[in-house]
Amino acid sequence: MNVLVIDVGGTSVKVLATGQEVPRVFPSGPTLTADQMVSKVRHVAEGWKYEVVSIGVPAPVVNGHPVEEPRNLAPGWIRFDYKNAFRCPVKIMNDAAMQALGSYEGGRMFFIGLGTGVGTALIIEGAVQPMELAHLPYKNGTYEAYLGKKGLERLGLKRWRKNVFDCVSRLTLALQLEDVVIGGGNVRKLDDLPPHCRRGNNDNAFRGGFLMWEEPGHTYQATISEACSESVRHG
Repeated sequence: MNVLVIDVGGTSVKVLATGQEVPRVFPSGPTLTADQMVSKVRHVAEGWKYEVVSIGVPAPVVNGHPVEEPRNLAPGWIRFDYKNAFRCPVKIMNDAAMQALGSYEGGRMFFIGLGTGVGTALIIEGAVQPMELAHLPYKNGTYEAYLGKKGLERLGLKRWRKNVFDCVSRLTLALQLEDVVIGGGNVRKLDDLPPHCRRGNNDNAFRGGFLMWEEPGHTYQATISEACSESVRHG
């Protein structure tokens, strides 16, 4: 089965299809709607063959559809008909959960993605639980206010790194974590990682997107069925 994977972020949208090696990318940002995303994806993916689509979106996803508008994109993602727009079956997952799925090596793993915002997901013995920890209180704001792109710009690199270490330490203790993956575009700004952490790779989001269409019985099938389902019209 040929799969088209779309990783929607607050700064860019990355696209990769089965059999391809180099992702195609275009900017996103606060003016990008779901309709514009589809139009641009269809344009950049021209010439690629695919039968189904996986989408990672920076928002909570329930029953295969976003239930909140992404905070760093334009409105219009909740009620959009993705299946009709792509004219093929579509599965949607929270973007952090999709990258976590692609990063998973077993056991109890926590993923935190440092990008425009902050994405989090927890996988325990193959069952993935997308989390919205970014908006929990931290100091005088939220985790995202200190670890996201705006926090990095406001605080500077040294203080931002200190907050990353502090937040990861708090979450590791609270969630009794065995394995922590720090991903997202800004992980490259960390020269060192907190204890018991490993560096993620944004390409793992594509691996997660491909795994979403694995046949029943695959090692990750329990993870996939819990975290996403085929998108249907949301009216």
